[in-house]
Amino acid sequence: MIKAGIVGTGFIGPAHLEAIRRLGVVEVVALCDTPLAAAQAKAAQLNVPHAYGDIDAFLAHPGLEVVHNCTPNHLHAEINRKILRAGKHVFSEKPLCMTADEARELVALAQDAGVVHGVSFVYRQFAMVQQAASMLRHGQLGRLFCAHGGYLQDWMLLETDYNWRVDAALGGHSRAMADIGSHWCDTVQFVTGRRIIEVMADLSIVWPTRKASVLGNGTFTTKQEDARYEDRPVSTEDLGFVLFRFDDGSKGCFKVSQVSAGRKNRLNFEVNGSDASLAWDQETPQQLWVGHRARANQVLSDDPGLMNADAARSAHFPGGHIEGWPDAFKNMMLQFYTAVGAGRAPAKGHSPFATFYEGAGVMGIIDAIMQSYRQQRWVRVADWE
Repeated sequence: MIKAGIVGTGFIGPAHLEAIRRLGVVEVVALCDTPLAAAQAKAAQLNVPHAYGDIDAFLAHPGLEVVHNCTPNHLHAEINRKILRAGKHVFSEKPLCMTADEARELVALAQDAGVVHGVSFVYRQFAMVQQAASMLRHGQLGRLFCAHGGYLQDWMLLETDYNWRVDAALGGHSRAMADIGSHWCDTVQFVTGRRIIEVMADLSIVWPTRKASVLGNGTFTTKQEDARYEDRPVSTEDLGFVLFRFDDGSKGCFKVSQVSAGRKNRLNFEVNGSDASLAWDQETPQQLWVGHRARANQVLSDDPGLMNADAARSAHFPGGHIEGWPDAFKNMMLQFYTAVGAGRAPAKGHSPFATFYEGAGVMGIIDAIMQSYRQQRWVRVADWE
């Protein structure tokens, strides 16, 4: 059994734990969080044998081979550095870090350490997203014209919706774009096989001041009826719109919002080509719409027998047995731990999961989006290499 540990036990840490356990080849031996009492309570709840309140002691746990970094954004870079310097394989939540300079540093550290490194861009792991990417690779859409779509949520709709992600010191200088726009960019780049190289962005803050509970709020928590609030200024965007250009000259646009009432987690995209189009929506993940000019449109389901052979392995059950976000998460962990079991990172540009290379590339896109908004002009995405 591969021995793994998780740093950070909030919303996403247990999701990593569940996906890892489904693989059957990984044992989660330790959790790390602060204060120690919180880590111990979570370890007891999740049936993990060891708990730590100190990252250095955690990294020295006997036999620990892989570490999942599930901490808040502002801790990603420093925790990733410590993991790499300890020589452990690392799987990091996104964003990889807070700045493009940090991203370059982490890529170099990962290369020097010779470990397997991954970033949690999960949406590329859905069976029908894999099918969409396969169709593009095999020329089934013809020449790429454009891609468009968005990622909409409503969990920050109210003035009283607040958590650490709103604080730029903890969440970063971008919120909606870095938090969910990063997922959209990675997914569409994966599907099309193209890189976003230029952007033009317009962003908006709908609540310049939010009312934060003095007791604190977790991610995706519901409103507390008896909460007491204090006003806090907001400097990170709630929504935004981006025009972009791919490296082959094709173009597109996308929108992100965390204040769209009724939209819980709607990542969707459409790709238009010279022969056909396709579209996918994360809230109906088992369906891929395929559009035609001269014959009836299709809705393809995630039946392995109907999918392209190179995508069918990402669907694990017969058609009609719906697979969703937890299954995509398991796909991501399966690919990562297959590389860990082999003892080497996949070659750059040929990894079935997102690595620090892709994480750094998306950091460059987010930085360009923020620069574009501040300067109100087209900005070229910096080459992080």
